[in-house]
Amino acid sequence: MLHFELVTPEKLIRSEDVHMVVVPGTEGDFGVLEGHAPFMSTIRDGELQIYRAPGNVFETVRIEGGFAEVNARGLTVLAERAE
Repeated sequence: MLHFELVTPEKLIRSEDVHMVVVPGTEGDFGVLEGHAPFMSTIRDGELQIYRAPGNVFETVRIEGGFAEVNARGLTVLAERAE
């Protein structure tokens, strides 16, 4: 499982283990699974797609601006705003 955190300047929105997250990067959407290579990207306004398990069912969270970092601990999305 991939450890995923969604953070805004005000608070930690989510901290959970998931299967995959698709992030709206400024250079295009990218998916992050467990074991992804270290990576950092700015993000554009859009929707995170959060897959709790393999398959086609996902939850969306609207985000605005910020950046995403993938490291050995997992994926952290630092968004200016999240709904």
